[in-house]
Amino acid sequence: MKNILLVGSSGQLGSDLSQKLNKKPDYQVSKLDHYQIELTDKDSVFSSITTLSPDIVINCGAYVRVDDCEDNAAHAIEVNALGAGYVAQATEEVGAVCVYISTDYVFDGQKNSPYLENDPAYPINIYGISKLSGEHMVRSYSTKNFIIRSSGLYGLAGSSGKGGNFVNTIIKGAKEGKPLNVVDDQVLSPTFTKDLSKAITDLMETSKFGIYHITNSGECSWFEFAKQVLSITGLSTELNCISTEQYGAKARRPAYSVLSNSKLENLGLNMLRPWDQALENYISLLT
Repeated sequence: MKNILLVGSSGQLGSDLSQKLNKKPDYQVSKLDHYQIELTDKDSVFSSITTLSPDIVINCGAYVRVDDCEDNAAHAIEVNALGAGYVAQATEEVGAVCVYISTDYVFDGQKNSPYLENDPAYPINIYGISKLSGEHMVRSYSTKNFIIRSSGLYGLAGSSGKGGNFVNTIIKGAKEGKPLNVVDDQVLSPTFTKDLSKAITDLMETSKFGIYHITNSGECSWFEFAKQVLSITGLSTELNCISTEQYGAKARRPAYSVLSNSKLENLGLNMLRPWDQALENYISLLT
């Protein structure tokens, strides 16, 4: 029996991971959300982890409001970097494996082909900087760790930190008949947290520690993503293709942040299904 501690259990990924892990008969799962553990408080982190003394700690806790991070850089660093470091240190103290969830936003988007795990990371916004710093913290303090970079997450739990996810926002806007303005010059691989959860669970059962890119396969722009949401749901509203500059978000985003999953494939683990198939499955579960 392996004891798993899931930090950030109420979020999109945390909720799906919780369901997936609970189906494993050889796992005993403990869950902590942000009301039960304060990542910016070292004593809170150490007390929680050392008391439970798990075999694996999965840290899904994060400050994920990308634009807000620009105005709250100190808090982003405290949660995403220092907090990740506290979790890694406490995990190491009890001899556990540390799993840290990172992001495609550690890259600057200047590459025109999918990013590999060993490509240089040059984040262009505070959120990306804080998550890359968290990666360094985990690698510095934990000798047994998995760092999982993913992209454009959406899941049935929504995103409490963002007030919903992209898919839900598009559906809500279309139902209200609002014109939707979506950027077409940012390309990524949107990822269903249900699929990501399975891949993380499979990866945890190996001892091949390191950095991994895990996303649904294929790529699209945010505009193409929104267009597919409307196509699957049958909803109709005005959908306008705009540029990042026209959108005017506070934080810069990488123009191309598709992640290569070849390292996962080379390990013999199953690749995630195409993003449009995953999206169709997600939308079917909403009704």
